[in-house]
Amino acid sequence: MAASTTKKAVLRRFDREPLAGYVNPLTYLQPAGVELLSAQGNVSAIPYEEVKSISFVRDFQGGEGAERLVFQTRPKTEGLWVNLQFRDGEIMEGILPNNLLQLDRYGFTVVPPDPYSNNQRVFVPRTALRAVEVLGVVGSPLRKRRAKPAPKEQIGLFDEP
Repeated sequence: MAASTTKKAVLRRFDREPLAGYVNPLTYLQPAGVELLSAQGNVSAIPYEEVKSISFVRDFQGGEGAERLVFQTRPKTEGLWVNLQFRDGEIMEGILPNNLLQLDRYGFTVVPPDPYSNNQRVFVPRTALRAVEVLGVVGSPLRKRRAKPAPKEQIGLFDEP
């Protein structure tokens, strides 16, 4: 029997107040919408058309407005560096896993630009987006770094004569 677990999440909606609550990471994406358990114990299903993003947070009281939405430099984390353009014109960047089997049919789960922020992961429904653009592939397995050859003037201490 699988253990049940819930994660703290803040659900941002278009033109409405955000909702704070808990989601089960295995079952929160339903065909009708996102299933959210409020702090008062009420379960609600919010349709994907109303959802802008779902931030998996460390703490509900973390500063929502102070989040950085774009990378300041090229990211170091492996994956697809993407630019998400929302229906309302807002832009957010993130890192998607470089495994197409991990893509969800309802949307995209990205790692946000600031690793020290309150947001650990962000789910963005497909219906909330106008465009998704891949900016780069970080840590591609296709290009392996070559080891530098030893300089010829380097003496070998343990080489046999």
